[in-house]
Amino acid sequence: MLHSGIELVTIGVYLLVLVAVGLVLHRQNSNVSDYFRNGCQGTWWLVGASAFMSSFSAWTFTGAAGVAFEAGWSVSIIFLANAAGFFINFLFLAPWFRQLRAITVPEVIRNRFGGATQQVYAWFSVPTQLLFSALQLYGLAIFSASVFGLNLQAVILGVGAVVLIYSVVGGSWAVMSNDFLQTLVLVPMTVLLAVLCLVKVGGVDGFLDLMRAKGLSDDFAFVHQPGQYPLNAYTWAWAAAMFFQNVFTYNSLNSASRYFAVKDGTEARKAALLGAVLMLLGACIWFIPPMTARLLFEAEVSAAALPKPAEAAYAIASAKLLPTGMIGLMVVAMFAATMSSMDVGLNRNAAIFTQDIYPALCRLFSLRQRHDRPLLRLGQFFSLGMGLSIIALAVYFSQARGQGIFEFMLNVTAMLGIPLSTPMLLALFIRRVPRWSALFSTACGLVPSVLSVLSTDTWSFQQKVTINTVVGLSGFFATMPFWRYEQPRYRQQVAAFFKTMLTPIDYEREVGISSDLRQLKVIGTFAAVIGILVCLLALAPNPWTGRLQILLVGGAIAAIGLVFMWIGRRRTDRQVAPDRPAEGPSPEAIAE
Repeated sequence: MLHSGIELVTIGVYLLVLVAVGLVLHRQNSNVSDYFRNGCQGTWWLVGASAFMSSFSAWTFTGAAGVAFEAGWSVSIIFLANAAGFFINFLFLAPWFRQLRAITVPEVIRNRFGGATQQVYAWFSVPTQLLFSALQLYGLAIFSASVFGLNLQAVILGVGAVVLIYSVVGGSWAVMSNDFLQTLVLVPMTVLLAVLCLVKVGGVDGFLDLMRAKGLSDDFAFVHQPGQYPLNAYTWAWAAAMFFQNVFTYNSLNSASRYFAVKDGTEARKAALLGAVLMLLGACIWFIPPMTARLLFEAEVSAAALPKPAEAAYAIASAKLLPTGMIGLMVVAMFAATMSSMDVGLNRNAAIFTQDIYPALCRLFSLRQRHDRPLLRLGQFFSLGMGLSIIALAVYFSQARGQGIFEFMLNVTAMLGIPLSTPMLLALFIRRVPRWSALFSTACGLVPSVLSVLSTDTWSFQQKVTINTVVGLSGFFATMPFWRYEQPRYRQQVAAFFKTMLTPIDYEREVGISSDLRQLKVIGTFAAVIGILVCLLALAPNPWTGRLQILLVGGAIAAIGLVFMWIGRRRTDRQVAPDRPAEGPSPEAIAE
């Protein structure tokens, strides 16, 4: 589908810009706090955009688009639930998460439940995230190879290498900066395509008329009748289960790390609100193109060389409606969705290994722990090793030619999401449970998941969510009577945890370093460069309408970059010497 050298050059130049961001920002990292959480200096717009981008992958424009092609608006429920999850973060949980003053989630779990639970979650998180990232990379590669004609191995190695370089070199600063830049590309591109689809069918009224003329009113319904799809998918029960699961997981401690890098609780709330707004926008526009493809390009979609041809609907709509040169940019947008979830996962995984697993191994084998600069270098080494592992796993999957990648990811999420999230959400509100309550609740929740795999009958998604939730909740509440047997030391630890979480951040005292304006200048410069490069695509042979569309997208990106640069150069960042280390006070110190 990529017939123009311009489109291949677009992809290559974009990937080089992402690498350049990592090289420029590597000087921002002087310790592990900088490397894994921006030294708690992240602005709300930087952290919010990163939280948004890391919340979905290319599956949105492939597997989810395939669902929209077949079942209409039903799939948007997933993303409306994500938006609701972000909005609840905005209401009160995002400040709590930032006020935990942590670098990793297992560190928070240790403060809440002790070292044993911390190690179980840490050791479980690392291989799971590696597998998911490798599957996402492989899924992106096989889709790009089948639909866009790109080489399978080249996509795995190219995209994997780019994420590896800027993540290892630039750390969290590069990860979040690139996530923001990729937001600037993805949002206007997807808005443009949605508008072009509506124009092609004659607006909203034309869309509805064509839908009725083709007899697709039932297929495109927001919620479907039981029995219309296998396992009663896309019914009210399915929608309720999906909404509950996503809101539940978005507000558990497992998702708290989204806000560890932001400056304080107020900025965390703004970041969450930005995530909610962007996700709501996505839910409204991302599935117009695949539905339009069903109305106008059904034959082309059905001919796609994929196990599920419907998953090519978004790409085919792009190829049919975007001007010359912009298809490469849409490929970039799809790359961005997977790269953003990969880079955040890679950085968080390296942080868990550095901050949680490595110290435990040192204690176990009586080894001397590294600190400060040597620990930072160790964190970079772990990032490198995990990045190479992701690439190697994706290459392995490509050689094995596995099928059902997207279904596998959804099933694993359904089986593990609720059991792992249940105790991590309840732990924010229920204090009087023993230190082993989280492990017991998770173990209880995993029992139905195992039974669903072993059962000869296939469980529906809503059955899995309902049963896992009820069993997990019951397991957690069943431990409450055992609180009376806990030692005073653990009770003090729990009190310290809640006092820390509910104590607002004093930014000048705990961090004291402001880099807001530097963030504006650096990211604004890169945004302006990307916008200008996009505008240059208007030189490609296109009708004047196509050139105008390119200039609108590139101009919007460049304008945001220039505004950022102008604000950033108006004054200098203020430096204040903090009374405490950059990592902030410990929970014990606040409790005192």
